[in-house]
Amino acid sequence: MGAYILRRLLLVIPTLLGIMIINFTLVQFVPGGPIEQIIAQMEGGGDVFESIAGGGAEVSQGGGDSDYIGARGLPPEFIAELEREFGFDKPPLERFLTMMWNYMRFDFGESYFRSISVIDLVLEKMPVSITLGLWSTLLAYVISIPLGIRKAVRDGSSFDTWTSGAIIVGYAIPGFLFAILLIVLFAGGSYWRIFPLRGLTSDNWESLSLIGKVLDYFWHIALPVFASTISAFATLTLLTKNSFLDEIKKQYVMTARAKGLSERKVLYGHVFRNAMLIVISGFPALFIGVFFGGSLIIETLFSLDGLGRLGFEAAVARDYPVVFGTLFAFSLLGLIVGIVTDLTYVLIDPRIDFERRG
Repeated sequence: MGAYILRRLLLVIPTLLGIMIINFTLVQFVPGGPIEQIIAQMEGGGDVFESIAGGGAEVSQGGGDSDYIGARGLPPEFIAELEREFGFDKPPLERFLTMMWNYMRFDFGESYFRSISVIDLVLEKMPVSITLGLWSTLLAYVISIPLGIRKAVRDGSSFDTWTSGAIIVGYAIPGFLFAILLIVLFAGGSYWRIFPLRGLTSDNWESLSLIGKVLDYFWHIALPVFASTISAFATLTLLTKNSFLDEIKKQYVMTARAKGLSERKVLYGHVFRNAMLIVISGFPALFIGVFFGGSLIIETLFSLDGLGRLGFEAAVARDYPVVFGTLFAFSLLGLIVGIVTDLTYVLIDPRIDFERRG
């Protein structure tokens, strides 16, 4: 197993490098950039996209040529100073190598527009992502595993039929649409005002007792967590059911029943560990997927300032330190989680030997 882990760790380096090279190269061909954003704001154009759409001139009135759309009336010296400040006076290859050298030392730089380091910015937004990722994943597992087991045991029954219909409907409903429905029904949209519509805590949270703080926290996260869980819940339930059905039909289950073991002992003493292998081992990957792939729309609907909104705003503003810094960190973490998932397989079922397969 040690040799397998070492091979996987060594593969992280070229994989991560490939991800960064592809994204860095693509960014070089994307119209607009941080300098264009500043020029558009100074010229009153709102943002670079409005300047591009308006066909802004490419020649400044200062007499020199400008490569930036909308740079009217700005002296070339000012543009050159902006390029030096953002590091765009260097060739792309040099900028990429410098960036990767800094990232290897976990120096992700500072946001172009927020005057805060990328790490501090991510840590500031992380409580929201932890909330949505952790509770959505736990809720999906708590509901899906018992429901999936019951559906497998009662396969073909009326219970299995109507719950499958409900699951299909849940899977078909986009998370953001379900979020809007929850807001309309329970957050003062048109009917009841039971849950708050914004933030993770109330304004008087600091003055509440410990129990009051806990209750206030869960009161605020109830709707966004439910909205984030809907699709994962449907997928996980069907995965659990199919895993149990595959195991129940195997020879060792029939042998255990023939020995006179109770159905409960057969189900939870023999079938459960094998059937849950693929479900439980996928927990790290599922959590990271929800954690870093937080829904921008759900965060916006419930006024939650998390990593989803951070990534969107950084991409729109062309805040490259935030874009590439978070891409590097999250890609590295995702690759490591893949290794952890393999280790979870081995912990659940020691018969699995990835080293021998390799």
